[in-house]
Amino acid sequence: MGFDAAWLDLRAPADDRARDPGLMARAVAHAGVGARLLDLGCGTGATARAFAEAGAIAPRWCLVDNDPALLALARERHPAAELRCQDLRDIDALPLDGIGMVTASALFDLVSGDWLERLVARLARGRVALHAALSYDGEMRWTPEDPDDAAVTERFNRHQRGDKGFGPALGPEAAVRLIALFEAHGYAVRSAPSPWRLGPRDAALHEALLAGIADAAQETGLRAAPDWAARRRAGIGAAQAEIGHVDVLALPGGG
Repeated sequence: MGFDAAWLDLRAPADDRARDPGLMARAVAHAGVGARLLDLGCGTGATARAFAEAGAIAPRWCLVDNDPALLALARERHPAAELRCQDLRDIDALPLDGIGMVTASALFDLVSGDWLERLVARLARGRVALHAALSYDGEMRWTPEDPDDAAVTERFNRHQRGDKGFGPALGPEAAVRLIALFEAHGYAVRSAPSPWRLGPRDAALHEALLAGIADAAQETGLRAAPDWAARRRAGIGAAQAEIGHVDVLALPGGG
């Protein structure tokens, strides 16, 4: 698993608009003042920024990623945070002592079911809360429609279930599995849709997204994917897109 800073910065405005404000407010309220929070796969620190914008009071962040270059940018943007460069696959090594809430953005659709089970079990042992934003849910819609939209979406979703570094990825099933696992451990779990809604102002992101979707669909053998992307790019100035995501908040002890 790896992403470059340019992609993370490009998607940031769409992410910020998509995060469900109700779940974010509940997460901030549960954390309270001066909470110790750990962000998994932090990238450049977008989750910490989102919590600050939602009114989090004096949070003490531990930002964890496996990419030193992204962590260097995170240090510039969040100089007060503790930074850890480590392999996210090693769940036992995650620095959870004293952590009240774990956060992650756009991560859980990339992990395997086994990894997620082990993470939830470890959080449940310590009764640690979790706020998980922007898990892809398998839904993509464009206006106007294209005859190949459904085929491209199906093939992209198939590609999303491939190995992203943690074993076979959960892909669109991530949020459903996350909810079920935490409920089985007695957590109070809430979820809310958090779709990207892309319009003319998001043309650069939309174009990059089309390229990524088409490449993934073509890798699964869909020969129509490049032509689909070319048609979509030709109309990008007038197109609308909705890319489905789900936010999840899991609180221990019934919330």
